[in-house]
Amino acid sequence: MSVFSYQVPYMDGHMSDLSVFEGKALLIVNTASKCSYARQFTELQQLYEQYRDQGLEILAFPCDQFNHKEPGSNEEIAHYCRNHFHISFPMFEKLEVTGQSTHPLFRYLVEAAPFQGYDMETEEGRWMEQFVKEKHPELYRGDGIKWNFTKFLMDRTGEVVGRYETTVAPLEMESAIQDLLKRSWI
Repeated sequence: MSVFSYQVPYMDGHMSDLSVFEGKALLIVNTASKCSYARQFTELQQLYEQYRDQGLEILAFPCDQFNHKEPGSNEEIAHYCRNHFHISFPMFEKLEVTGQSTHPLFRYLVEAAPFQGYDMETEEGRWMEQFVKEKHPELYRGDGIKWNFTKFLMDRTGEVVGRYETTVAPLEMESAIQDLLKRSWI
């Protein structure tokens, strides 16, 4: 099974098979436009503009499960992200990425790429570790998504090749994306 096996609703409500992205490298991100990490939209857009023609697609999945940082309707979210962050990559309907109502796509992603911890070499990683452990211990347990802007990188066959936690800025992933795009898939 790969990510191409799942169906997801776009912002306008129409369902789509992720198989439409088959043959592309994917970066799937759970987003929240009112989160302090929303600054990552800028770098995500930079990556999209730089590598889209080489086969990268970035797929944004808004989620309101972490401190209610995505409270608006799908229409409001799309409008805000396009006008404030100038994103042009695909956005899907708001969904749940943790808990009993987790969308099957995110269940698959978490199983394929379990939580490996935060980068304790960075101040931001140490802060996030302490924050989630103290304020949201139920989220810290297990392999589930811990916060907004968890990123999953997939190869062109739809297999997960990396998970990057909230504190990893998108541009820090650039060399991994470049390497992935250079691979031959024939």
